[in-house]
Amino acid sequence: MKEQNWKNSVIRFLTAQTISLFGSSIVQYAIVWYITLTTSSGKMLTLSTACGFLPQILISLFAGVWIDRYDRKKLIMISDTVIAAVTLLLAVSFMTGHKSIWLLFCVLAVRSAGTGIQTPAVNAVIPQMVPQEQLMKINGIQSALSSLMMFLSPAVSGAVLSVAPLEAALLIDVITAAVGVGITAAIPIRPHVRAGVNVTSYIGELRDGLAYLKENGLIRRLLVFQLVVLFLISPSAFLTPLMVSRSFGTEVWRLTASEMTYSLGMILGGILIAVWGGFREKIRTVNLAGGLYGLLMIGLGTMPVFSLYLLCNGLIGITSPCYNGSVTVIIQEKAAPEMHGRVFSFMQIASSCSLPLGMMLFGPLADVFEVQNILITAGTLVAAVCALACGTSYFSRD
Repeated sequence: MKEQNWKNSVIRFLTAQTISLFGSSIVQYAIVWYITLTTSSGKMLTLSTACGFLPQILISLFAGVWIDRYDRKKLIMISDTVIAAVTLLLAVSFMTGHKSIWLLFCVLAVRSAGTGIQTPAVNAVIPQMVPQEQLMKINGIQSALSSLMMFLSPAVSGAVLSVAPLEAALLIDVITAAVGVGITAAIPIRPHVRAGVNVTSYIGELRDGLAYLKENGLIRRLLVFQLVVLFLISPSAFLTPLMVSRSFGTEVWRLTASEMTYSLGMILGGILIAVWGGFREKIRTVNLAGGLYGLLMIGLGTMPVFSLYLLCNGLIGITSPCYNGSVTVIIQEKAAPEMHGRVFSFMQIASSCSLPLGMMLFGPLADVFEVQNILITAGTLVAAVCALACGTSYFSRD
């Protein structure tokens, strides 16, 4: 009965998060496409990207403290509600004729900040609901569901915008958020060990989180490893559309196929890690998935025909949940429960910073060198970093 109780709670929780993510993804695509079609400006798209990244990074500095100090379920619900509220205000503004691009940027910033709280809170609350031996399975299922929603949302968003104005997509997000919050509110979640008992200031608790990273060698080295790997894989995340258009053709279906094969791969990868569970030592799964990702990046840069490129792209998608899921479970298992919020926030900051930093280097290089050569070089470095971490027992040092 006890096992059935936690399973029922997790099913409802994942259902709520999936519904909420679906609406959020639809709106995210709709807003970016609206800005693209309305302005046709690279600067405006760059600004929208900044609005999507920077608030998430800044709020994460404090979000970890809040997640460890307050009720995590309530924080998830509050962040989802705030995102829905500003989205509803934007919809009302557009329906009344006030269609300002700058208002879109403000809403993107608020949504980004909300995500900066919600994402680490979700990762931190799962160990409160799930037995430790089931964490990999549940994280794999969550990854598969998230990938499925990300796969479906561009098509749904495009279909909505083709027959209705932006306001319709915005209202979908409001509805899905209301459903998600309603389901989450009814889920019983046992309380976590609270932080902040002897510390009264946010800065003090943030300092405690940094001190914990310094003392916990495994988590600290995992954070550094994540920074390096995500920095190096950034060309595969941002430059592949450019490579496809330059090397295989400018047809829209090719870009669509590239995105779809990666998303399908991520769905399969989430299912794989949920069924398989990875190696007993989760860090071996991290190293293997990361190393395969690097080798497949080399494949992306060397494939002579588009069909083989798509195969490599799909296989890369499979490795992603195996890598990310294992990193998440390591933190859930090895970090102190009262530190989960801060550790996941630090990891989110690393993830949010490394990809843009990578593009600051690799983006300009793409105008000087062939994208294939950049992918081959970066992929070689990723594989080498993973092999070095495995061969030198990087993660098991005292």
